[in-house]
Amino acid sequence: MAFADSDPAGRAYDGSAPAAVKILVAGGFGVGKTTLVGAVSEVAPLRTEEYLTVASVGVDDVEGVERKSTTTVAMDFGRIMINPQLVVYLFGTPGQERFWFMWNDLVHGALGAVVIADTRRLESSFASIDFFESRGIPFVIGVNCFHGRMERGEREIREALDLGPEVPMVMGDMRQRAVGRDLLLALAEHLIAANSVT
Repeated sequence: MAFADSDPAGRAYDGSAPAAVKILVAGGFGVGKTTLVGAVSEVAPLRTEEYLTVASVGVDDVEGVERKSTTTVAMDFGRIMINPQLVVYLFGTPGQERFWFMWNDLVHGALGAVVIADTRRLESSFASIDFFESRGIPFVIGVNCFHGRMERGEREIREALDLGPEVPMVMGDMRQRAVGRDLLLALAEHLIAANSVT
């Protein structure tokens, strides 16, 4: 892998390995986790998607996402090179309850998380929020406005998800790279703020 000789600030690169930051992308089934990782990753993302089959009928709840034909069975993986000294690795978690055991492995070493919410099925985000709150991992909420439609306002979403004002929230279409960028910047600012308090 080739790196530039200097970063955007003009500092010379000394050839050492870049610092790595691990971020999880979580949320319920079909909320847009794979889409977000694919939108922001600067390399072709690794996906572990399989087709939904009749074997999942009665096991996976597809209410509200009936047209979904594939599902993540392990994780999604993407990478963003911030500069020669810093690389961000994105790990998308599987959304179905039968794959939640993967979360316990994926969370190791994570600095923070993005929880994707679908306003049509806000309850699908409860498990992810509980998971990160119980482990003290800072997170931000990305409200996926499918096709640019905002079904609910921020105040209503915060009340439904029982979120305080300190948890950043970004609303937008997760297919758009700019929305993903804004989410990751919001998380970075949230992490900096959390560390300055402690």
